[in-house]
Amino acid sequence: MTVITVFGRHGCHLCDVAVEVLEGMQTELNFEIEKIYIEANTELEKLYGEQVPVIHIDGIHHDFFRVDPKRFKSCLEKHRQRQ
Repeated sequence: MTVITVFGRHGCHLCDVAVEVLEGMQTELNFEIEKIYIEANTELEKLYGEQVPVIHIDGIHHDFFRVDPKRFKSCLEKHRQRQ
């Protein structure tokens, strides 16, 4: 199953919205959501800093800040075709 990872921070409004948007598409598009909070990880903090939320599709960078449903669906479909 495809895993969508959301790198974010506790209390981050944009992170919460991104997860809500993804949850709204989860059943239709059949994927798992994994949330990783970066503030406890120095390496992730350096890598993503203030760009959260950062979205990965099966470990491959997709986007940051916001989830555009149309763009996400398109990228997910392309990703699955390459598998």
